[in-house]
Amino acid sequence: MRTTPLGWAAENGQEKVVELLLTRHDIDPNKAAEDGQTPLFRAARGGYEGVVKILLGREDVDPDQSDNEGQTPLCCASEKGHEGVVKILLGRHNIDPNKPGLDGDTPLAIAACFGDQEVLKILLGRDGINPDDTGEGGRTPLWWAASNDDEAIVKMLLARDDVNPDKPNDEGQTPLSCAAENGAYGVVKLLLGRGDVNPDEPDNDGTTPLSYATLNGHELVVEILLRTDNVNPNAPDMDGKAPINYAAEFGHVEVVRMLLERGDINPDSPDNNGNTPLSYAALNGHERVVEMLLGQDNVNPDNANKKGQTPLLWAAEGGREGVVKMLLGRKDVNPDTSDMNGQTPLHYAVLTWRVGLVRMLLERDDVNPNTSDMNGQTPLHYAVLTRRVELVRMLLERDDLNPDRLDLYGQTPLSYAIRNGNTRLIALLQPQTATADSTD
Repeated sequence: MRTTPLGWAAENGQEKVVELLLTRHDIDPNKAAEDGQTPLFRAARGGYEGVVKILLGREDVDPDQSDNEGQTPLCCASEKGHEGVVKILLGRHNIDPNKPGLDGDTPLAIAACFGDQEVLKILLGRDGINPDDTGEGGRTPLWWAASNDDEAIVKMLLARDDVNPDKPNDEGQTPLSCAAENGAYGVVKLLLGRGDVNPDEPDNDGTTPLSYATLNGHELVVEILLRTDNVNPNAPDMDGKAPINYAAEFGHVEVVRMLLERGDINPDSPDNNGNTPLSYAALNGHERVVEMLLGQDNVNPDNANKKGQTPLLWAAEGGREGVVKMLLGRKDVNPDTSDMNGQTPLHYAVLTWRVGLVRMLLERDDVNPNTSDMNGQTPLHYAVLTRRVELVRMLLERDDLNPDRLDLYGQTPLSYAIRNGNTRLIALLQPQTATADSTD
């Protein structure tokens, strides 16, 4: 990147060369390189205090001139942690201490983001500084400090009367929500100790601090929030998911336990699609969570969502043998239930090639191997279409299996095997079937 002789000297901390060049009348001290960086910018970035003093001794040097990316010398010095340079720059009467740089963040926000206490202290001591200014995305210095679990910076900012501890970013996420999401227990504790922080403030998606903490399994944060007044443990987000839905979905056993110990928790809370905590735990194979939920008297283990999918169907679809076994051990679970597409747990087990699940289901007399889906296809159709010889053999071992069932397209399992030219499947099916004829 081409630069001027003055820019080169400033970038390398060459004070005498800078002084010599500034004596020439044909030298523009603000002339930037191709990247928009002035000699002052480069000296500030390098932490060269002597060069910065020399340049700022000229009244015609602009202390706020940004580079092509919008970064100012003060922002750059704040990011690099050059305390001396920051002090010198702030001593200039015509500098704007709140001028944002890259990404719209102010020097104070940058210092908070990088956790530089000394630079932050210097900036906070400057008249005219706005400690609550927002950058791109509406992020305040406090938001950055909370995001980074920086208790020291948070304390410094909370000591100011002109800092709003509950100010959200553009997505509606407050510093408390951000800290809860990242498991920043110390910061959460500091913020909850304030009387002006709403512990249950939802963001634009309706997600509360408690939901963020449960989603990520931050047990200490969940515990302190559950002990806080005005926190609704059942508060749903815009998708209808309550904290326990998230905890169950991601298998956070201890978080689920803490929530279930509350007498005001709904352990069977459905989201907007009708999916319950048990449904999510079943789909993802979280056996310990499934066991805990099944131990609740007010949990319906056969509750179907809006697509007709029960926890058993979801477990079968996900190939969760342990969960399927637990659910099949319940008398109040229908092992042959079907969803809105007519698919049963056996359909899903065959479709996803789960041999163990297929065997487990076929061992039950109350599982009908001939149930058809919305296209008239049985589990045997599925096994043939996916060319799973072992599953076809297992299905044919059932005495009540009808191998000649026609689907809505007029095809039998054998006709599909013939069409695909699968000789192994044809050999298995021919002795079992009355005819291979079907409608073309």
